Amino acid sequence: MALQFTPFIMLNGNANEAIRFYEQALGAQVVFKQTFGDAPEEESNPPMTEEAKKRIAHSVLVVGEAELFVSDSSPDQPLERGDQVNICITVEDKTKAEQIYEALRPNGKVLLPLQPIYFSPAYGMVTDQFGVTFQIFTKRS
Repeated sequence: MALQFTPFIMLNGNANEAIRFYEQALGAQVVFKQTFGDAPEEESNPPMTEEAKKRIAHSVLVVGEAELFVSDSSPDQPLERGDQVNICITVEDKTKAEQIYEALRPNGKVLLPLQPIYFSPAYGMVTDQFGVTFQIFTKRS
C-alpha cells in the first residue's frame, strides 16, 4: 500500500448522531467504532468525565467503495468551526509518516506532534501553510 487519503469528519459530541445519519442517508456501514472511554487508562489524560468517555474517538464507515472516518473532538480540545473536515493520510511505516509530517510542517501549525500513541506507532496532526489539516496515521505492523 502506498498512501491512502481518507476524508475525516470531526464533530463536537454528536458523532454517534452523524454516524446514524450517514448510515441512513448514504447506506454507510460501520466497520469500526471506539469511544474515548475504550482507550487504555494511561492514554486518557487528563481524566475524563463519564460523558466525555462516551464520545467517539474514531470510527470507520464504508460507503460504496470508499471509507469515511468520523469522530468527536477530544474532550479537552473543543472543535473550532471550520475544522470539521480534514484529511487522514495512512501509511504503513514510521519513516514514511515522518517524511510526510516534516514536508507538511514548514510554515504550518503542529496540532499534535508525530508520536507513538496507543492506536499507532506514529500519529500526528498538522495544518499546512494553506490551512488544510492533515492527520498522519501509521498502521501497526
